[in-house]
Order: sequence, then structure tokens, then C-alpha cells
Amino acid sequence: MPDERGRTSAPEPDCPVEVTLTAISGRWTTLVLRELMGGPLSFGELRDRLPSLSAKVLTDRLRDLEARGLIARRTHPGFPVRTSYTLTDLGRVLRPLLIELYRTGNTLAALRRSLPR
Repeated sequence: MPDERGRTSAPEPDCPVEVTLTAISGRWTTLVLRELMGGPLSFGELRDRLPSLSAKVLTDRLRDLEARGLIARRTHPGFPVRTSYTLTDLGRVLRPLLIELYRTGNTLAALRRSLPR
């Protein structure tokens, strides 16, 4: 448990901060999670919303997030078969964190712009 200065006496393997950072680690991971916060999306919809992300990297991110239990992949019957991705209950727990990261990023960006060059 951290003291009043945020320090711990010994590293803990299941430190809550490390567990959280591991959950959102990986390039593009937070952006994929952000897009899925609005509800289920197909692979194509995710590609359209993240045009800088290659199909291969998106596939890798989706597989990784599914393996971590943060998203679920659902196949819908019909022709053609449609697949969608949605946040799981575990993934939805990250919503407040992602919102706060966004707010903090806006604040940091504004402060950087105000610094003399």
C-alpha cells in the first residue's frame, strides 16, 4: 500500500497501477477501446474510424484485447456473416480511466502550447 507520498516499501506484483497500465498497454490499444465505448462495431467500422491503423495491426489489437478479456467478438448469422466487437464488463471498467486520460491529455497539450519557445 502506498504511503502519503505515493511510495511503496516494496514492489508488488499485483500493484493496481501496474495492473491497470498493463490492461491498456500497447500501441493503438486505447484508441480501439475508445471507439468501442460507444457500442459494438464491425472490423470495417473500426478501420474507418482509425484510418491510420493497418488491418494487420487492428487484427492483432483485437485478438490481444479479446485474450485479455476486455472485448468480445460476436458473429451474427446471415449472408454475409457479420462479426462485431464489443466491450466486456471488464472492458467497460476502463471507461472512466480513458475519459480521465483524455481530459489530462487536453490539459497537458494546452500547457505545452502556453510554454515559451
